[in-house]
Amino acid sequence: MHERTHRKPSPPKAAAAPVRAGRPTREQARARQEALLDCALVHFLEKGFEAATIEAIAADVNMTKRTVYARYADKPALFRAAVCRGTERLAATQDVISATRADDLKETLVNIAKLRIALVSTPEGTKLQRLINTESYRFPDIFQTYYDIAALPTVQFLAGILEVETAAGRLAIDDPLLAANVFMSMVVSGPVRFILSGNDLGREDIDRRVRFAVRLFLKGAEPR
Repeated sequence: MHERTHRKPSPPKAAAAPVRAGRPTREQARARQEALLDCALVHFLEKGFEAATIEAIAADVNMTKRTVYARYADKPALFRAAVCRGTERLAATQDVISATRADDLKETLVNIAKLRIALVSTPEGTKLQRLINTESYRFPDIFQTYYDIAALPTVQFLAGILEVETAAGRLAIDDPLLAANVFMSMVVSGPVRFILSGNDLGREDIDRRVRFAVRLFLKGAEPR
């Protein structure tokens, strides 16, 4: 008879070590940061500063309040960052600004004005401008933020054109940067106020208003 062999029981397998989530990469951290600001911007645009809450924003982006406060000390800090983020998304790139240049000076000015009006005319652009106007008494610095990011590059581009035209003797402007800012107030602000107040301006109406204001601006800038 063969002896029965007895196998030794196998030692129990060691439990697998729990997989620890590593630190997020720089790209992942940046994506989370952008998601937070985008979510906060939506809340502020839809509800205003007062009604929007850190709790709701954190919940929508799957963060804890503690995580949000680790990035931003308080709601005003998050609000300012969200407005800056929205302004950066709205602002025209340098290529888009440069593309307004036409062979004719008048058409160039018309194109510049329409570009600025178009940016405010988008649904998000209108909401952002209304939010800035509404909350500027509480955060006067957001006007400067918007100007520096969304308006100044276009103003500087226009100032360069006015300087060249003055050097060529076709215009007589002693302060091109100031003249460019006056142009924006004179030509762009009127249609923008109509749009922000809820009035619907068609393309033909905008074109008529812009061209009329451009003619007045150029008439005032003619050499005497």
